[in-house]
Amino acid sequence: MSPRREPVSRRDRPAKPPLSRAGAVAVALRIMREEGLERLTMRRLATELDTGPASLYVYVRNTAELHGAILDELLADLTLPPPDPARWRDQLVELMTAYTRLLIAWPSLARSVLALRPSGPHYVRLIETLLGLLRAGGVPVGQAAWGVDLLLQLGTATAAEQGTRGEAADADDEHRMLVTELREASEQEFPHIAQARDELFSGTGEQRLAWAFNVLVEGVQGVPALPNHRAS
Repeated sequence: MSPRREPVSRRDRPAKPPLSRAGAVAVALRIMREEGLERLTMRRLATELDTGPASLYVYVRNTAELHGAILDELLADLTLPPPDPARWRDQLVELMTAYTRLLIAWPSLARSVLALRPSGPHYVRLIETLLGLLRAGGVPVGQAAWGVDLLLQLGTATAAEQGTRGEAADADDEHRMLVTELREASEQEFPHIAQARDELFSGTGEQRLAWAFNVLVEGVQGVPALPNHRAS
């Protein structure tokens, strides 16, 4: 008779860490940093956490919510300045530039953020800071509220566009073709292009981005959110 096998207690196995939303988002952020957002799926995340997708949905309902939570974690690295009435506009442009630069590093996430409404404590603090900066500049509350939407849209869309260009293998060739066509455009047929051809591609990306935010803030300051909107 063969000797009886000694049963192995389940308690000898290493215990799995308890599931939590914060833990799931931390693992998702690691997967994105190591392999890219495209490889991050709910099924992949569940496997990494040694659980089933159904258990994961208790903490993160879908991929869109997961992407929003990842963005919120990234925003923790942004420095949010206390509004200074003496230099509020510079603070605002610097903050929006930092937000855009952060998303340029993750173009797939920027494209996803364009199609969803992010949330989370860090995103809420960003909105609070943007509103505070606009209010410090005397922007009426209604215009400030609508202006925040425009600022975030511009930053996110710029990051998605720049990141997509960076990913495209033939983006440099296409840009060179456009530059060549504009520089060689006939002065008789395209007089406005001829007049502006030295300026069309002038400035650095950072300068153009800062200018765009300044133009947007100027409009937010000067244009009421609604006709006859009461300033306050």
